[in-house]
Amino acid sequence: MAQSDSAAAFTPIEHRVRTAIIGLGRVYELNIRAYYDNPDAEIVAIVDPSELRRAQRQVDWPEARAFASVDALIGHDIELDAVEVLLPTTQNEYVVMACLARGWHVNLQKPFANDLGSATRMMRSAHQHGVQLRVMENYLFYEPLLKLKATVDSGELGSISGYHMKMVASGRGGWEVPGDSYEWRFQQARDGRGPLFFDDGWHKLSSALWLFGPVREVRAWIGSTEVLPGVVVDAPTTVIWEHENGVRGVWDVTLAIDMYLRSDYYTNDERWEVTGQRGYARVNRCTGRGIQEPSFEVYLDGEMRSFHALDDDWASSFRDSGRHWLRTLRSGDSPLQWGADQAIDVLRFALAAYESSAHGGVGVNPKSLEHGDEEHSERS
Repeated sequence: MAQSDSAAAFTPIEHRVRTAIIGLGRVYELNIRAYYDNPDAEIVAIVDPSELRRAQRQVDWPEARAFASVDALIGHDIELDAVEVLLPTTQNEYVVMACLARGWHVNLQKPFANDLGSATRMMRSAHQHGVQLRVMENYLFYEPLLKLKATVDSGELGSISGYHMKMVASGRGGWEVPGDSYEWRFQQARDGRGPLFFDDGWHKLSSALWLFGPVREVRAWIGSTEVLPGVVVDAPTTVIWEHENGVRGVWDVTLAIDMYLRSDYYTNDERWEVTGQRGYARVNRCTGRGIQEPSFEVYLDGEMRSFHALDDDWASSFRDSGRHWLRTLRSGDSPLQWGADQAIDVLRFALAAYESSAHGGVGVNPKSLEHGDEEHSERS
């Protein structure tokens, strides 16, 4: 994927990046790792409607100003350079547009938006105001996946024959997630943007584009399973696609609601396997700890090489992703991973899959959705 033109066109920040954290829920605990003991950044404000959460997070940043709403932050004369927006997707556009108008750089939690119209408006606003809008993708900083990409790019596997991603979502294990963190995801599901394919799956679609570039056709079958009365999860789901370079990918999503998965975080068992003409490479786990083998392995010329010393703690990818963002704001010379332009490509990929599934698995070209018309598609 091409890098965003806007990523190189801004004035670097010469002092520590003065940052406000908007949204202090569960994902805060992951994103904030980039800020601990970081000379590139300073937390000057925290924002959340919950008085309890504000009090809890104030312990981390006793000098930061606390606000109950984004409007209160925007209406204050506080000096800021950037904001971390950790909110439900449905709130992104209002908050992002308001922050961009203040001239603040924005690091946005995925998914970017529910539709291309909203995403395009945010991207154009960032260009108009000359500030950076980034949709954070921590999987691009997960060390086993970095090893996978380096192995693919090295050519040692030979010509790539294809690859497979697998995700099993279980219902037991992992950390406790507050009910309100799930409620907006269930509402998203009721609005046609499911928690497995669209929300968590954003990472898998991002990794596909990162590994092999633009996609020219997607075919998908997005299923649904009622796990509680009125609560539907978008599995089983199968997505297949072909990249413009001819490489084909497959991703299957399975729900195992009664399966226990050991995890410090969410209970997802995730795997990637890329097969070439000479061998294959695979990432055995990410968020959870399903396969208790080395997190990255390469099979080549009849031998299996296992990598035991990688930093395969999923939380480290949030730390490194955030540090990349802050270094970029300070230096101005590193392309964002990823800017808004690339995030729109991920959104097109997802919307093309929905379009395909709605029409019985027909082939859809994501570029046909480029102008924000979700109903128009190129079928084959």
